[in-house]
Amino acid sequence: MILSALIDASRLQFALTAMFHWIFVPLTLGLGFIIAFMETRYYLYSKKEGTENQQKALFWKKLTRFWARIFAVNFAVGVATGIILEFQFGTNWSNYSWFVGDIFGAPLAIEGIFAFFMESTFFAVMYFGWDKVSKRFHLASTWLTAIGANLSAVWILIANAWMQYPVGMEFNPDTARNEMVNFAEVVFSPVAMNKLFHTATSAFMLASVVVIGISCWYLLKERNRDYAVKSIKVAAVFGLFSALLLAYSGDGSAYNVARHQPMKLAAMEGLYNGGKGAPLVGFALLDPDKERGDGEDPYLFSISIPKALSFLATRDFNGFVPGIEDIINGGYTYKDADGVERVAIPFEQKREKGLLAIEALKEYNRAANTGNDSLKMRAAAALEENFGYFGYGYLESAQESVPPVALTFYAFRIMVILGGYFILFFIAVLWMLRKGCFNAAGRKMKWFLYLAVASVPLVYICSQSGWIVAEVGRQPWTIQDLLPVQAAVSGVSASNVYTTVAIFFVLFTILLVAELKIMFSQIKKGFEEIK
Repeated sequence: MILSALIDASRLQFALTAMFHWIFVPLTLGLGFIIAFMETRYYLYSKKEGTENQQKALFWKKLTRFWARIFAVNFAVGVATGIILEFQFGTNWSNYSWFVGDIFGAPLAIEGIFAFFMESTFFAVMYFGWDKVSKRFHLASTWLTAIGANLSAVWILIANAWMQYPVGMEFNPDTARNEMVNFAEVVFSPVAMNKLFHTATSAFMLASVVVIGISCWYLLKERNRDYAVKSIKVAAVFGLFSALLLAYSGDGSAYNVARHQPMKLAAMEGLYNGGKGAPLVGFALLDPDKERGDGEDPYLFSISIPKALSFLATRDFNGFVPGIEDIINGGYTYKDADGVERVAIPFEQKREKGLLAIEALKEYNRAANTGNDSLKMRAAAALEENFGYFGYGYLESAQESVPPVALTFYAFRIMVILGGYFILFFIAVLWMLRKGCFNAAGRKMKWFLYLAVASVPLVYICSQSGWIVAEVGRQPWTIQDLLPVQAAVSGVSASNVYTTVAIFFVLFTILLVAELKIMFSQIKKGFEEIK
C-alpha cells in the first residue's frame, strides 16, 4: 500500500512536470525555423540596393524581431521546467537511474551540451545582438539557435525511444547495471528515428498554428494587416508541409508500436480480442464497465474502417493483430525485431522467466561473494537466457501489464482527429490566401479568424494527447519489459513526493501565468514599436 502510494505520487509528479514542460518546448522548436526563414528574407533584401528593397528588408526585420520575442518567452520558461524534469531522475527514480544510467545518461549529457552551449549561446546573440554584430553573423546565430533547439530535443527523444525499445546494451551482473555496447544502435533504432520525425513535425505544426492564430487576432482587430498576412503565409506553407509529414510519420509510429509494444497498440484501439483483418476504430465510446475476460463488447458503439488496423500494424489487410487477451494468454505467431517468426508466450511464462532472471542475479552475487566460479557461470547463463523478461518478475498479476485503456484510447482519438483537422485547416488557409480573403476588410471572414484563434488551444491539446498515448500507453514500464515503475522508484516517502507535487504545481502555474501575461503583452503591443 505504501509502495503503491509512492508510485502514484512519483508518476503524478513526473507527468505534471513533463506536461508543463511540453507546453513551452514545441513552440520554440517550430518557431525557431519560422524566425530563421524570416530573417533570411531580411538579410537577402538588405543586401540589395534601392529604396523598395530596403523597405522590404525593414518589413522582414520587424517581422523577425516580433516573433523572436514570442520565442524568447517560451525558451526561458522551457529551460526552467526542463532542468527540474531531469533532476527527477535522480530524486524520484534513483533505481531507474542506477539500472540504466550508463545508457540513458549519455543522450542527456549530449543534450545538455546543445541546450546550454550551442542553443543558449546563439540565442543570446539572436535576441540581443541586433545592430551589435554583423547581419551575416546574426543570421547564422538565428539558424544555429533553431538547429540547436531541435538537436537538443533530438537527444531527449533518443533517450525516450530507448526506454520504449531498449537496444544496443548488455546487462553487467557485477554492477547490476545495463551498459551501452552499441551507441549507433541506440541512436539509429527504428523507434528513435520515427519518434524524432514524428515529434519534430508535430512541434512544427503547433508553431505554425500559433503564428496563424495570433496573426488572425490582428486581423480581427484590424491592426498590422500586412505583417499578419505575411506571417500567415509563411506559417501556412510550413504548417501544411509539417502536418503531411506528421501524418506519414504517425503511420510509421503505429507500425513500430505494433512490432515492439503490442500491448500499447491494443490499448490505443481498446482491442481485447484480436484477429485477422482487424478493423481500425475511427470513433467509439468505450464501455466503462468492461473488464478483461468478461466476454462483453468493449464499445458501447463504434465506427470502424474494415481491415485498416491489420494493414497499419502488419502491412497486410489480413494480418493478425493481437488484443489484450491474446497478449496475456499468448499462443499467436508474430515476427520479432529480426523478422524471425515466433510464438508468443503467455504472461505467466514471462513472469516465471522474470523471476528466474531475478533469482539468477541474486545467485550470481552470492557466488561472486563466495568465490564459487562454477555457480557463478551457471547463474550468468540463466540470467542471460531469461533477462529479456526481467521486469515481469516484479509484476504480481497479468492485469498490471495492461496500461490504462480508456485514457490511452481517447487520447489517441483526440490526437488523430485534431491532426486531420489541422491538415484541412492549413489547406483552407492557403486557399484563402490565394483568393486574397485576408487582404479584404475581414468582416466576411470573421468566422474563420475566430476559428483560427480557437485552434491555438486545440493544437496544444493535440500535442499533449500524443505524449499521453506514448507514455501512458507503455505503462507499467519505465524500460519496456525490463523495469516496471514499482522497481524504478526511489526509496522516499509518498508524503514528501506529494509535497513537491504541490510546490511544483504552484510554481509551474505561476510560470505559465507569467509567460502568458508577457506573451499577451507583446502581442497587444504589436509591431508598432519594433525598429
